[in-house]
Amino acid sequence: MNYFRLTCVAAAALVLVACGGSDDPARGALIDPPATLTTLTAAQIDASTSSAGLQALTGKAKCDVKVVALNYATVGAKSGENTNASGVMLVPGGSCTTAAPLLAYAKGTDMQKPRTLANPQDSETFLLAAMYAAQGYAVVATDYLGFAKSTYSYHPYLHADSEATSVIDSVRAARNAAGTVGANLSGKVMFTGYSQGGHSSMAAHRAAERDYGTEFNVVAGAHLAGPYNLSGSLRIPDAIAGVQFFVPYLVTSWQKVYGNVYTDVKQVFKAPYSGYIENLLPNPTMNYTTLLTSGTLPAGTPNQARDALFQSDFITGSQTSTTHPLYLAAKKNDLLGWSPKARVLLCGGAGDPTVPPAVHQVVMKADFDSRGMTNVSSVDVDAAIQATFGPGGKAPTDPTSAAFATYYGAYHGTYEPPFCHAQARAVFDAVK
Repeated sequence: MNYFRLTCVAAAALVLVACGGSDDPARGALIDPPATLTTLTAAQIDASTSSAGLQALTGKAKCDVKVVALNYATVGAKSGENTNASGVMLVPGGSCTTAAPLLAYAKGTDMQKPRTLANPQDSETFLLAAMYAAQGYAVVATDYLGFAKSTYSYHPYLHADSEATSVIDSVRAARNAAGTVGANLSGKVMFTGYSQGGHSSMAAHRAAERDYGTEFNVVAGAHLAGPYNLSGSLRIPDAIAGVQFFVPYLVTSWQKVYGNVYTDVKQVFKAPYSGYIENLLPNPTMNYTTLLTSGTLPAGTPNQARDALFQSDFITGSQTSTTHPLYLAAKKNDLLGWSPKARVLLCGGAGDPTVPPAVHQVVMKADFDSRGMTNVSSVDVDAAIQATFGPGGKAPTDPTSAAFATYYGAYHGTYEPPFCHAQARAVFDAVK
């Protein structure tokens, strides 16, 4: 692999690494030259946000947005692992010439291994372009380890430390690419992410302030619908929506990172799933829908799917024991107990069936409050979601109805994100 290496002088200037003869690439060094894929004009963005009903939240575009593919050096989940990750940089242009803050974004849980955010047609990428880049923010978003161009052998799902390094190194990559792609960066850095990305962005924010305080001028973080209290989530008696995707992803990932979550996969998973689950996610060909329709993962209610997939002893142990290996792994990846210096927003919707705020957002805010943090705010966007998408402006209440299934099936993945992003941008606008 031919890494685009920084010189020692440049690396030192960017505070990337100390030069001393190592052959390892600097974290955030560009492996490939940044590739401009297209430029979305302000008019194109406005047409799309108008037709999608998003413009009331995004506002009209102020800037054209250049979409740039990145491939950069980073590190794996274990010490000494040098690898790479890909992603996208969104560069404001056109009439926008003012120096831009750099917003690092972390995406939500992804089932599709080939997917990259360096795709102008990707809905998540477009939302970032419309909500942030078209308003004068430079945005960088990682694909994470194990996705797209990353050669890492798996994705360390909800592993806080490697999520943090992937995001932080994407910021370094964006800075390295800035001159080539015409990005005028102000030096201010912000972190945000949604769902898994809320966990990733908070982990990155924590690491940036704790470990790289002289390198990054972190001015704010907005962490959206993230599972910050993973050990607490194991104590929920009923399964969450999407349990058949998220929990096996988490269990098999932590097994690969720590090696001690189980000694035999059959201790955790029932047949036939135990025969292939360890290498199922992320998948090279299947998505959320086809994983279910093919029978590769079980369907049904969350509790039905959980009981079809998991050995009951393993689930009971993780729910009740403080020494259970899954609980101990979860504790390592909880994000409770840190004190941010920059302004922080927590956002979610009270009706979220996948990442319940009562388990994560509320607990996280109480944890911050317990240490006297006055720079943390928490917003519940459920009322706006109900008013916009609920039948008659209210959440459906009959769990047997089609409206109930539609509403809660779309709540976390479709309804909630734009409302939380709008709240995030209001915070960022105040400090940019």
